[in-house]
Amino acid sequence: MKREQLTEKLLDIKREKGWTWAYICTEIGGMSPVLIVGALLGQHKLVKPLAAKAAALFGLSENEQKMLNEVPMRGTGTPMPPTDPLIYRFYELVLVNSPAWKALIEEEFGDGIMSAIDFNMEFEREPNPKGDRVKISMSGKFLPFKYYGNEQGIPDYGFKEE
Repeated sequence: MKREQLTEKLLDIKREKGWTWAYICTEIGGMSPVLIVGALLGQHKLVKPLAAKAAALFGLSENEQKMLNEVPMRGTGTPMPPTDPLIYRFYELVLVNSPAWKALIEEEFGDGIMSAIDFNMEFEREPNPKGDRVKISMSGKFLPFKYYGNEQGIPDYGFKEE
């Protein structure tokens, strides 16, 4: 079985049982719903205890459980540019806003990046009379670039210089 086939099997079971992602995430627990759903969709791994919970919930074989614990090839399955309208809007947000995000982050923190590994993300519904809104909060650790081969008096890392 390939990882994509396991994803399809999980989606079939979810559909057949009438489960919601909220229900599945509550049953598996242990980490952010974004990571749990992402793992079930093949983009993240579940640590062994959570892979065991998912396997029990979905009635998976031992090999399928092990597959949920493997580090996946992330980013597969989405064409670039994305064709799904919702995913495309996130792509558009990054394309249009990321130069400003980059400039503002560098001005505040220095020369570096925001981690997508040491990272938190939360979604919530924000009621609005004109139509409910999707509120997304993201928080990533700032990782300064290391200036290797630096001479005396040159900083080791790209933290903001005062």
